[in-house]
This record gives sequence, structure tokens and C-alpha cells, in this order.
Amino acid sequence: MPIQTVETFLVAPRWLFVRLETTDGVVGWGESSLEGHGETAQAAVHTFDDILIGADHTRIEQLWGTMTRSGFYRGGPVFSSAVSGVDQALWDIRGKELGVPVHDLLGGAVRDKIRVYGWVGGDNPSGVREAVQAVREAGLTAVKMNATGPVDHLGTLADTRGVIERAGAAREALGDDGDFALDFHGRVSLPYARRLLAALEDLHPLFVEEPVLPEHTSALGTLVAGTSIPIATGERLYSRGEMRTALEAGVGVVQPDLAHAGGISEVRRIAAQAETYDAALAPHCPLGPLALAASLQVDFASPNAMIQEQSIGIHYNTGSNELLDYVLDTSVFDFSDGYIHRPTGPGLGVQIDENVVRELGRRPHRWRTPRWHREDGSIAEW
Repeated sequence: MPIQTVETFLVAPRWLFVRLETTDGVVGWGESSLEGHGETAQAAVHTFDDILIGADHTRIEQLWGTMTRSGFYRGGPVFSSAVSGVDQALWDIRGKELGVPVHDLLGGAVRDKIRVYGWVGGDNPSGVREAVQAVREAGLTAVKMNATGPVDHLGTLADTRGVIERAGAAREALGDDGDFALDFHGRVSLPYARRLLAALEDLHPLFVEEPVLPEHTSALGTLVAGTSIPIATGERLYSRGEMRTALEAGVGVVQPDLAHAGGISEVRRIAAQAETYDAALAPHCPLGPLALAASLQVDFASPNAMIQEQSIGIHYNTGSNELLDYVLDTSVFDFSDGYIHRPTGPGLGVQIDENVVRELGRRPHRWRTPRWHREDGSIAEW
């Protein structure tokens, strides 16, 4: 049953869905969302049409290798995101054909539920206490928030106090039995990260994410050695090779993104690689329903999966379409006491409302990364 069609849909708020269909009419869905570069990722998906159309869809590993290795130029966020959506769709098809969830094909479930967290505070964080309380009322016990807005290279005392005050508000709202994580988002320099980590230790963050830019991954060992706070990174690392540098530096949590890091196939390998360094898996996923569904399939097959990010209620979706708008049966993403329970449906375990996707795909989004500048006019990391 060869692949017959490859379709892509740029849908609000900032997602790219991939649809494969076999000659027998079996449909698989995946997500190649690349925030700020949706049209580029869409074009990259269709460069694989010559590889995919007419190919045996059951040879997932062979197709993955052909897409990632047969081009002289390879890797990076664009190609890897394109591969990710296709890979997810291939696993979705295979699971549907066999009538089993993808995690069964990856060795079977290792847990019955996975803890999830929600986002609070926005890009330039504020209103943390109230936001945390709302998230707890929605059934979550863990949150993540940006540590700061745009900052200078070394930060000011006011910047530092703001970070500590917001983190303290989150800890107070969550109590001793809840968790908050802080995302530095690569906005903070290495020397300023050292100062902030020391000031945050007593508040017991679950982890601090991306404390430096990915091009400074080799410097993470300095931070790891100087703090008891677990360091997390990986949303801008796209392969086992790139993740190895972070693991060798001693990070405690790896965060590959199922829509960016080669899909289910590569992230499952990254998870196994992380186990050998005693690092936990917490897939990055401020994206759509297909990226979340794929993440959950890997979580339920990976012994070191710790917690799962999800975007229901995230600030990016405000005034636009929500994750659940594209799903026929939303119960698969229900929260219960801070957890999502194991999906049992075939393939990715989520039923996409194709009518909604096609309708909104006629009005493709043009989401762009915000452009930030410091007071002196220089570019600040978003």
C-alpha cells in the first residue's frame, strides 16, 4: 500500500499539519510546525514528495533515513521539522492499520499516566500568582514560566529582583506539593545565568530551561557544576548528535521537540540516549494537537519520561484557534490530578477534524517571532 498523497496545512495560530494517505485510503497526520517559519517548513515537506509518493509506508526507518541522509545538505530546524511531521504521519498510519497505539509499536507502555504542565505569565511575564491559581483550578499541579523579558548582558538588580519575586509568587501559589519551572529562553548570558541560578535555589524550581543559547551548549557544564537546580535544554537541538553535547555537559532534563527533532523515530532514540546519562525526558511542546499526541506516544514508551509540556491555554493561542478546536474527541487530552492518562486509540490516538483543518488551511497563518530590542536599540533575544 504505497503513499498516494502528501498534503500540508498552515493553520492558526502557528501550526503546520501534514497529511499522508495511502492508496488504500488510510490517512496519517503529523505536525511540522516551525514557529515563525511556517512557509519554509511547508516547502521543505514537499521537497520529500519524490521520496514519499509511491513508497512503501511500512518502511518507516528506511524512509526516515532517506529523508535525513540522502541529501548532501542535512539537519537543522527546517529539514528536521519537515521530517518530523512526515515521520509522525507514517507512525500514525501504521498504528491505524494494526489497530494499536504507536507506543505499543515502540515496545509497549511503561506507565499509565504522565504528568503535564501548563504555561503562565506570557512572553514578558506578569500576573504569575493569579495565573498559577487558575492553572491549578484547571487540574494541573505544575507550571512553566519565562524567567524574564528582554535583559541586558548582565541584568540589573531590578531585573534580578523581578525574577526572584515572580518565582517566589509561583512557589507560594503552588505550595510545597506543586512544581514550577523557569524558562530562561536563551535570553540570559552565561555570567548572568550563574547569578540567577544561585538566587533561585531556595525556591526549588523543577528545572531551569535553556539557560544559555544553543550555540553555547558546550558551556552548560559550567552552570551544571555550580548549581543544584536541574538544567534542561533541547528544544533547539535537532538530533542525537547535537543532544550528546548537552548530555555530556551534565544536563538533567532533555527537551527534544517532536515537531523539530526528527519526529517519533529520532526522539525515541534521544530518550534512550538520555537514559545512559541518567537524564530525564520532558518533550518540548507549546504546539498543536498532533505534536502533543506524538509526544505522549513517546512518553508512554520511555522509562525516563518525567513530564509533558502542552499548550492548552497558552498565550500564543489567545484570540486565535486553540489546540482542542482541531480535535473531534477532546477527552484524550483531559487532565486529572495533574496527569494525562494513556491514550488507547490507534496510531497517534487523536482524531483530527479534517473539515476544520481544510477550512482554516484556506487562510494560512503568517505567525512571526516577536522582534525585541533593548533600550539602546540593540537586538534582544526573544
